[in-house]
Amino acid sequence: MAESFPPWPSPPPASGSIVLRAFTDDDVHLALALGADPYVPHIGTLPAHPTREQAADWVRRQRERYTERTGLSFAVADAATDRAVGTAGLSLRTMATGRANAGYAVPLAHRGRGVASSALRALTAFAWTIPELHRLELNIEPWNHGSVRVAESAGYEREGLLRSYQEINGVRRDMLLYATIRP
Repeated sequence: MAESFPPWPSPPPASGSIVLRAFTDDDVHLALALGADPYVPHIGTLPAHPTREQAADWVRRQRERYTERTGLSFAVADAATDRAVGTAGLSLRTMATGRANAGYAVPLAHRGRGVASSALRALTAFAWTIPELHRLELNIEPWNHGSVRVAESAGYEREGLLRSYQEINGVRRDMLLYATIRP
């Protein structure tokens, strides 16, 4: 997979008022905001209520996804200010099979403004520049109506319910499977 791993996008993917860019050390504020969310720390590697050092470590891990060739993790930045207002990423562990998993998270202060939808549209458009990819998938907990709206607004379709699919916070959870295929 290393030989066919995609180059970092240039120019950066963009949609609406956001741009997807590499994480920088200045994005610690985003990790602190996401760590204060009651849900986000349960679905990733960011601890709840992180210290500045833990937040900086999380930012570093986002950059390492690319150097380790497991995926691309983007800071979702306001195009006018370059301030990070969310995160979006592609897990490319299954790229050899033509599939990738997409994900996104936006702190409470920036929700309801179209940030996640714009980020997912930009991420999806970028994914289609990777010749090996033919299918993008999202896993969404059934109660997460906001994330369902984001997926559907970006053109993803619900394909089914994956029962007891993933452990989150020590509990097996059902996941809705949303996907889109290469146009």
